[in-house]
Amino acid sequence: MLAVAVACIAACAAGNWWYWTENGQRQPVIEIAHEVPAGSVIRDADLREASVAVDPSMKVVGIQQRDQVVGMRATSTLPAGALLHPKEVTNRTLVATDEQLIGIALKPGQLPDSALRPGDRVQAVFTTDDPGAGDSTAGPGSVQARIVRVGVARESTGERVVDVAVSSRQGPLLAAQAAAGEVALAVNGAGG
Repeated sequence: MLAVAVACIAACAAGNWWYWTENGQRQPVIEIAHEVPAGSVIRDADLREASVAVDPSMKVVGIQQRDQVVGMRATSTLPAGALLHPKEVTNRTLVATDEQLIGIALKPGQLPDSALRPGDRVQAVFTTDDPGAGDSTAGPGSVQARIVRVGVARESTGERVVDVAVSSRQGPLLAAQAAAGEVALAVNGAGG
């Protein structure tokens, strides 16, 4: 009986040791150092190493891939402290082949005070006296656009740059209006 008890204790100890070594192994993975907005290019300073025990079913990017991640774009906003998932980065510019990316510098009053997010549908309204400019489906003097990235507001002026994707047909018109500072953004409702 004593030999059976000792054998059971030894088997339990070995089982516990195996369980903790298998489930407690830590792996070096990529952690986000500070928030990275969607559409932004990921810099080396945006990343740091974390050593965590990772469940085999959990997909994370290992620290050995750090050099490959730097220079890619965030497909969604990456919060500080989160572990990086492979689908959260891309080499694509987040602009389709039939679209153009236009940067619009906007002052307070030229865009809603509510937070704009990548993917939001907006209407770029021309503030000139030419009501015929633009796209007839968007309305006179306006172009339908999709937010790609929202820059940080400058402390001195409150101005921020908003990158929008528009159809290649409307890109030059919007770029000209944006360069003249004659654009305001209106956010479309959920129905478009």
